[in-house]
Amino acid sequence: MDLAQILPDVWLLSDARNDGRLESAIAALPPGSGFVYRHYHLDPATRRRRFETLRPLLSLGGHLAVLSGNEDEADAWGLVGIYGHADLLGSRADLLRIAPVHDAAEIDHANAFAADAVMLSPVYRTRSHPHVRPLGPERFHALATLAELPVIALGGMTASRAKELGWTRWAAVDGLSA
Repeated sequence: MDLAQILPDVWLLSDARNDGRLESAIAALPPGSGFVYRHYHLDPATRRRRFETLRPLLSLGGHLAVLSGNEDEADAWGLVGIYGHADLLGSRADLLRIAPVHDAAEIDHANAFAADAVMLSPVYRTRSHPHVRPLGPERFHALATLAELPVIALGGMTASRAKELGWTRWAAVDGLSA
């Protein structure tokens, strides 16, 4: 898989907080953005039905959608990738595999499991994890150099913060759905 061809710069992550605004958030994304469907708060059948309501909007915008789940689920849902801890991503070369990481050990783990990309967080303070100390720009950049794969900045990110950080690949929950 040629990541340079398919890995978007901007990513929207879903969760319970932004569920009511997902349609408008997806519509506002730059064409060809990435979307990570999490929605852990829903039972499996409801989770799948909710995704199917979003699929036409994702297709319309040419967005790349990955599932927080496993390879079998991604296949069943017809998605191009999965999002999860590096040791649970499997090894299929035909799926984009993105691992969330927070420190050097998790980056090393993602490198060892040959993930395709990582989402390094939290760069800034975030509502998702209000009591977690953010990395800040210096620690983010230091940790990003340890990754042997593309790094997507996550946590308190907005377009202006990505610019300040000097990082083109970034992701958000609230920062793209407010």
